[in-house]
Amino acid sequence: MAPSVAEVEKPTQATPIEAAKAAGKYLLPPDPSYKYAKYVPYGEEVTETQPPLEYFDHVDPGSRADPAKPNLLTPDAKLHHLSPYIGTEVSGIQLSKLSKEGLDELALFVAERKLVIFREQDLKDISPDEQVAFTKHFGVPHVHPLPMNVKDYPSLFATYRDDRGQGIANTLTQDRINYLGWHSDISFEKQPAGTTFFYILDGPEVGGDTLYLSTVEAYNRLSPEFKKLLIGLKAVHSSAPFDRVSYAQGSKLRRERVETEHPVVRVHPVTGEKSLYVNSSFTTHIVGFKKEESDALLKFLYDHIAKGADYQVRASYRPGTVAIWDNRVTAHSIVPDFNNKFRRHHIRLTPQVEKPIPATEP
Repeated sequence: MAPSVAEVEKPTQATPIEAAKAAGKYLLPPDPSYKYAKYVPYGEEVTETQPPLEYFDHVDPGSRADPAKPNLLTPDAKLHHLSPYIGTEVSGIQLSKLSKEGLDELALFVAERKLVIFREQDLKDISPDEQVAFTKHFGVPHVHPLPMNVKDYPSLFATYRDDRGQGIANTLTQDRINYLGWHSDISFEKQPAGTTFFYILDGPEVGGDTLYLSTVEAYNRLSPEFKKLLIGLKAVHSSAPFDRVSYAQGSKLRRERVETEHPVVRVHPVTGEKSLYVNSSFTTHIVGFKKEESDALLKFLYDHIAKGADYQVRASYRPGTVAIWDNRVTAHSIVPDFNNKFRRHHIRLTPQVEKPIPATEP
């Protein structure tokens, strides 16, 4: 049996991770009595803009998985499906103890179910080095352009809100009536996110949930003729929203603004499913369309995605929860509906994967 995550040797850091380490400060001074104070977001001082991220080869671990998933779905595993299209809650499995074969099967299972929620996990209590090693099984650990991470670990992206600061989601939605912001993580990168992990450190008893939806089912609902219209189209995704966040927190971005063209309809490399790959947070326009044409098409797609309540689920968090989703076939939005007197603190492990594969037929 392959070693557990806890037995993996300290990984060799990738160049972008080393480049991101620098002197800086905590975005909010951590309370020394808080158990996870070391995970409060730390903003490295960016003295020199880093170069754009380079392309890399990627083989999805799900492609190696046994479809029966004997190393993941053991007799101890208990499954509760949240909806036919997306979401499964799992108990009886400890993620940090999975073998390499089990992690491969996890990647496949998440691709199939889109979102999988594990309870009573110890991922938050293994070392940051082990968490980086865990992430590397699924892709290249992403270093976000916004310096908002665990100190000395640029690829451990930290989200944090309490009564001293409003948090990233509120910064992006503070001038809107509706606080929802559907998106796929880092869709602006040349090689965006795949199997993504999000674990809770602290949060309110009620509120602070996340909404998830299947962009595969959103695509499947379209008429055959409309699907034909979308095949071959590309859209530009931009990291521009983080200009606003960096200004609000008084920091400088690690890299210049990223703008990347991706197919409007992409194909999952393992399941072969087609999904809509546009989102209202990062997608700016359709390539080759005039502004009015692009705005009209994107508005329809955004509305279609957001109104699909029958292919959405709502995930809540309690101590030990780890939510895992495949960013290639989902969109999600935080629900910032809780009083600021409560702390909400999570860590996201975000592996980058393949360059999006365009669909060539409906």
